[in-house]
Amino acid sequence: MGFVSLPEGAAWRHLDARVGFEVTYFLAQEDGYRVEGCTTAVEDRLSWIVEYAIDVDAAWRTRRARVTSRSASGRRRTLIEADGDGHWWIDGAHAPDLDGCLDVDLESSAMTNTFPVHRLGLAVGADADAPAAFVRALDLGVERIDQHYTRVPGESGRLEYDYSSPVFDFHCRLVFDESGLVMDYPGLAARER
Repeated sequence: MGFVSLPEGAAWRHLDARVGFEVTYFLAQEDGYRVEGCTTAVEDRLSWIVEYAIDVDAAWRTRRARVTSRSASGRRRTLIEADGDGHWWIDGAHAPDLDGCLDVDLESSAMTNTFPVHRLGLAVGADADAPAAFVRALDLGVERIDQHYTRVPGESGRLEYDYSSPVFDFHCRLVFDESGLVMDYPGLAARER
């Protein structure tokens, strides 16, 4: 399954769970993409900003994520690195609990669902597990999150996936455009650009 080229940038408006916005830019590199973005939000009466620069290789496996958060409690930074074979390091320390993950998933971002969708390239009716290194918005804590994607028939020009994350007891249908970017993430985000 092929995707059309990514746009220069994209933007999402947060829904229901939080108020705010995310803006992302895609920079093609020799061996993949650098994705740079920023999310600003208010959630449970707390305001925060998360900035990120994520490098993915040509197979859409996360290789590096530099994430910074700001909130009333201060500023935090973390560097997450992966070898592309499922081994991870957080600020230089090996993180064996993330073994087997190939994607980073930012709690603050709708965009990071792009990574497994591109990497897996599922045909209609196919499904796959896609565990990820999940980065919390406020404290940048990193933990393993199990996720599952099932490609379902979509309406004209749209790609649709049934998505589930058991740890959050969350299930929804994600809608992507022809470039593999989330258009509709029920309860969390809607694409604005």
